[in-house]
Amino acid sequence: MLEKLLAVIATWIMDVISSMGYGGVVLLMAIESACIPLPSEIIMPFAGFLVSKGGMTLFGIALAGAIGCVVGSIPAYYVGMFGGRPLAEKYGKYVLISKKDLDMADRWFATHGEIIIFIARLLPAVRTFIAFPAGVARMNMTKFIVYTFVGSFIWCGVLGYVGMKAGEHWEDLKVYFHESHYVIAALGLAFVAWYVWRHFKNEH
Repeated sequence: MLEKLLAVIATWIMDVISSMGYGGVVLLMAIESACIPLPSEIIMPFAGFLVSKGGMTLFGIALAGAIGCVVGSIPAYYVGMFGGRPLAEKYGKYVLISKKDLDMADRWFATHGEIIIFIARLLPAVRTFIAFPAGVARMNMTKFIVYTFVGSFIWCGVLGYVGMKAGEHWEDLKVYFHESHYVIAALGLAFVAWYVWRHFKNEH
């Protein structure tokens, strides 16, 4: 059941990017950064694959992804600012964010300060919910946006580059794989499965 659901999500992600282009990348990365576990590990490599086919540019998808991350992170920031930790704990479970996740984000923010917003944007999983403690700490909004944008631009660019290179060498790779989008989806779904498993493990 879970595998079928994840496959549907992966197919939907690819359809959105294929039909909407840069706008689809902005939309999907905004959803991912609003603490909804929609994997950038599917979104950006597939966008990169389309770059290799001439539909978009690497700079363009990295920029679109970073803009989406900023747009999605701002609501999460304000949830942290006005709702505080209790609200995040109460509703976080509905988007697979556990108390341990929030504890880790708080600890990192307290230890490393505001620069952790930039660093966390380069890390899987924690990048999704790091905006919460920034809001709780009432971090300067301008700094929050700048750190989020720069870190996300790098993250999206790297994932997009991987997808682009896979597309450029697809003639060599298709000896081992039949459909490129299935490969990208499989990698992304593996990450989602790990994320879901990690959430339920942290809950116990």
